[in-house]
Amino acid sequence: MAETLRQSNLGLIWFLLPLFLYFGLFPYGISKNVSSRPAVVNVGAIFTFDSTIGRVAKIAIDEAVKDVNSDSSILHGTKLVINSQDSNCSGFSGMVEALKFMETDTVAIIGPQSSVVAHIISHLANELQVPLLSFGATDPTLSSLQFPFFIRTTQSDLYQMTAVAEVVDHYGWKNVIAIFVDDDYGRSGVSALDDKLAERRCRISYKMGISPESGVNRADIMDRLIKVALMESRIIVLHVNPDMGFMVFSVAKYIGMMGNGYVWIATDWLSSVLDSAAPLPSDKMDSMQGVLVLRQHTPESDRKRAFFSRWKNLTGGSLGLHSYGLYAYDSVWLVAHAIDAFFNQGGVVSFSNDSRLLSIGSGNLHLEALSIFDDGNLLLQNILQSNLVGLTGPIKFNSDRSLILPAYDIINVVGTGFRIIGYWSNYSGLSVVLPEVLYTRPPNRSSANEQLYSVIWPGETILKPRGWVFPNNGKELKIGVPDRVSYREFVSRVRGTDMFKGFCIDVFTAAINLVPYAVPYRFIPFGNGHENPSYTQLVSLITTGYFDAVVGDITIVPNRTKIVDFTQPYASSGLVVVAPFKRKNSGAWAFLRPFSPLMWTVTACFFLFIGVVVWILEHRINDEFRGPPTKQLITILWFSLSTLFFAHRENTMSTLGRVVLLIWLFVVLIINSSYTASLTSILTVQQLSSSIKGVETLKQSDDPIGYQVGSFAEHYLEELGISKSRLVALGSPEQYALALQRGPEKGGVAAIVDERPYVELFLSSQCKFRVVGQEFTKSGWGFVFPRDSPLAVDMSTAILQLSENGDLQRIHDKWLMQSPCSLETSEIESNQLQLKSFWGLFLICGIACFFALFIYFLQIMQLLCRATPSESVSAGSSNSISTRFRKLLSLMDEKEDQSHNGSKRRKVEKSFSENDRDSELGSNPS
Repeated sequence: MAETLRQSNLGLIWFLLPLFLYFGLFPYGISKNVSSRPAVVNVGAIFTFDSTIGRVAKIAIDEAVKDVNSDSSILHGTKLVINSQDSNCSGFSGMVEALKFMETDTVAIIGPQSSVVAHIISHLANELQVPLLSFGATDPTLSSLQFPFFIRTTQSDLYQMTAVAEVVDHYGWKNVIAIFVDDDYGRSGVSALDDKLAERRCRISYKMGISPESGVNRADIMDRLIKVALMESRIIVLHVNPDMGFMVFSVAKYIGMMGNGYVWIATDWLSSVLDSAAPLPSDKMDSMQGVLVLRQHTPESDRKRAFFSRWKNLTGGSLGLHSYGLYAYDSVWLVAHAIDAFFNQGGVVSFSNDSRLLSIGSGNLHLEALSIFDDGNLLLQNILQSNLVGLTGPIKFNSDRSLILPAYDIINVVGTGFRIIGYWSNYSGLSVVLPEVLYTRPPNRSSANEQLYSVIWPGETILKPRGWVFPNNGKELKIGVPDRVSYREFVSRVRGTDMFKGFCIDVFTAAINLVPYAVPYRFIPFGNGHENPSYTQLVSLITTGYFDAVVGDITIVPNRTKIVDFTQPYASSGLVVVAPFKRKNSGAWAFLRPFSPLMWTVTACFFLFIGVVVWILEHRINDEFRGPPTKQLITILWFSLSTLFFAHRENTMSTLGRVVLLIWLFVVLIINSSYTASLTSILTVQQLSSSIKGVETLKQSDDPIGYQVGSFAEHYLEELGISKSRLVALGSPEQYALALQRGPEKGGVAAIVDERPYVELFLSSQCKFRVVGQEFTKSGWGFVFPRDSPLAVDMSTAILQLSENGDLQRIHDKWLMQSPCSLETSEIESNQLQLKSFWGLFLICGIACFFALFIYFLQIMQLLCRATPSESVSAGSSNSISTRFRKLLSLMDEKEDQSHNGSKRRKVEKSFSENDRDSELGSNPS
């Protein structure tokens, strides 16, 4: 009996031993095939309990844990336990609390809410391979490859700053002042804002960082805001924490920075307070009237509405629910679904010690307690591959590990609350339509589609603020003015002073007086006073900061607009060609001028051609086109030329001839009318002539060309392919006249290329020259300012006002009133009628003649085929062809009406004889 018992125990041992070895020594081998679900899964949560975000997040996380554990379809019996730790917004405290999680086999950490704490804990999460899901850290740099285990379950500030930049660009503002908390959260957010503004040709003109320490007081804030008040920009973006933000608003209202003209844009820190702590005290609400606020957009759903009702019951209405609380709730569900997928894939909750920590020597730190989550990468991949719908909408990550479909509400603080004025989404930009509605449509980022509802701005005004003011720090604008030596009517320096006068100066003075603020400035001459300066160099000095603006006769050309901004043009301009001319008199051969030589030649040829065609069509049937060869030749010439005066006496009998003649007479009518009109103009209007017809003539010749010193005309002519050796710089109207009078043969120029305002002033006293051809560039004169200067916009508005009220024209008449000489016709153009104006008529007539001859020869060939040869053709093929050709010529020359009418005459005579015989038989029946 004992032996039997001993043998049975031995068999049991041999049976259990392999199982023990398999499950004990090779736990990982079984874990990959059979899911091992523990009874409890530990997840950590770390955030600041006593904060705007933390107070809401704590309740939301607790409720999410209850909902997950009550739903058996998620973890299938495994209980989710979340251990929460308070970081107190301290990086050190957050790190210490995170280390405590490693002693309890924590598989994931939810939090932190602070970007500063997230940066520190992310390093720990990387080492221990524990996924870190943050519902509140919005620093864009946390999404870098440096932190592979950091997962942001809220929206990045990269998208929030994109929304701010699009709002700034939507209202046409260019310069922004950024006030931010000087930590990872503030610096990274402002850096992202700077990049997004630069993409839209906007910029941050001033950055004001505030210490993140709690010791910042009102006096320090006031000193900093006073500096901001002296700045040019009035657009302020506030990216701080709530306590600091309300202090900034309070001080700003105290020093008058919440009134008319200012624009304040607060990031989502303010919307979190408005959602969770409303209604705020009246003093806080009064200090931020008209502020624009961004809030993370979460689409409406039945689940969201039900949770809001449940929230009110939980808190009794004492604490509102903001978007960060919703993201905290969804983070718990995200972890739960990922853990469930982790177990389904054979994942095992197991930890191992880090050999690197053991080699360091722990001492009293007990580093051996820190362990690495063996399957942390598997859980991380399940989190990133999640695809579910939560209270905040779809929860899915893109390739950058950011939540898809980022969107923000744009809120305007008004009265005791706020109102939504629109939305921003990364899909379609700014809109008054809900983002989830736009997701069902094709993306449309056009400016016409982007719009917002009206805003009540600070100061209780609905007029859009200009966004900037001229800084009242006593700085004068340094305005460069060209010190011209010619055409001083436009700009001229008063001798012995730095004062200027002229057309351009008067326009600038009148415009600057219409700007709704004081602009101190002083003119600084540019040039040596002996020759006109280079305007290209003058404009380039703005880019170096030497001048703040340039006033003068500065032409708006493409290469200048690339580096500076111009105002609205206050004078039209364009390059023209000036050349000597001679007057045409009505000489003996004036009657030949209406048509060009080619037109005369083609017209004469068509007259002869029509005469020959009509002769061919009428020769066989019309006696007037028959007779001896000399007579027929005279008939052709007489008939064709007489149609010019509609005096042809020959009648056309054939249908084809009448069609050709009808079309030709219409052509003659048009030619006669055009000739008469042109000749009348030549004989009654004074005509001017010049061998130069325009810039094309200059390009084809080798003659020298004059241009004004300092003008952009030199560069433009070189671009047209004109050699620089042909260009002659001239400095005054007197040099213009002398060079044109001498001409190329005597060391002068064939023509001068200059801008129309100078040319008009030159021609007002020089009646021997004229503009030839057309103006071959279109441009204007404008005042020059640095890129994106708001003063350029206001000056453009002022110039438009001068144009509308007539002051601009009065200033023009004061300085540039033209003499009667320049009121004559100043442009010389060829007024001869060219063939290109009539080729359509000639084409129609030629086609009609071709078809008439084609039909005529078909008729002749038909007669030739029907004709019976008078003699048999016994010769060869060459004799046969010759015979047929002679027969064809004979048939064309034959009088058709002779045979045809004779046949008809015989038929008539035969009919008459038969009628007579019948009548005789009728009268004499016998």
